[in-house]
Amino acid sequence: MRRAVKGVVYLVGAGPGDPELLTVRALRLLETADVVLHDDLVPDAVLALVHRHALVTSVGKRCGRPRITQAGIHALMIESARAGQSVVRLKSGDPLVFGRAGEEIAALRAEGISVEVVPGVTAALAAGAALALPLTDRKSASKLIFCTGHHADGKDAAPIWSGPLPEDATLVVYMPGRDMARMAQELRAAGVAEDVACCAISHAATARQSWVAARLDALGEMECGPAPVLLLVGRAMQRLLEGSTETLVEKEYAIGEGLMGVSVRDDAVEEG
Repeated sequence: MRRAVKGVVYLVGAGPGDPELLTVRALRLLETADVVLHDDLVPDAVLALVHRHALVTSVGKRCGRPRITQAGIHALMIESARAGQSVVRLKSGDPLVFGRAGEEIAALRAEGISVEVVPGVTAALAAGAALALPLTDRKSASKLIFCTGHHADGKDAAPIWSGPLPEDATLVVYMPGRDMARMAQELRAAGVAEDVACCAISHAATARQSWVAARLDALGEMECGPAPVLLLVGRAMQRLLEGSTETLVEKEYAIGEGLMGVSVRDDAVEEG
């Protein structure tokens, strides 16, 4: 077993929130690290795996209400490592996918602090697995595009996509926000056809997961579940509208014309 090394900072992916989806490396580091600095989205079930003598601190920034600045997080990592402690910076999903890892790696390297990145299951892949829905398909989706609806402070909000969106692409929008009418307008401007399927999934691959699917022409009427939400767009999502996925569901309900949704049973993740 490789233990956490003193003076090293580990940027660790916690995955979508189910402890069973952690990597073995992530688990070993949580069991042996001196300090754990975690995001708000990391659930208690994952934090319960941390060594009982470790110093655990939440450094989350949710919904634009930070309890600590990004510079403050850098300072905590650097100070702890310089004090000879092993540090896990625990991030939901994968650290390198919209997780500010670039900023943190740069800050650590600038101070001569050793850093290791431990990948995690990012939300897009967790969502596809939970829905038993491939995000790529040889016939309809040969491209997979990740983008975000969230922008850095002080940066003008730009469209999620510029130029025509490839017809054979699955577009995954992290942090799409609540304004699905605006999102639909941006997708139309990118040339997405009105009959292309879209799916908003909340708390992907956890016991709280729910999703709703619609064609683009009805996306503006969609009511998403609570954050975190992921928006999937593309022909590969069509099976959700046809009701042909094998996902374990508790109920199916009509939300509006052209809309359909399911709530995943609490035991779906455990069984699947």
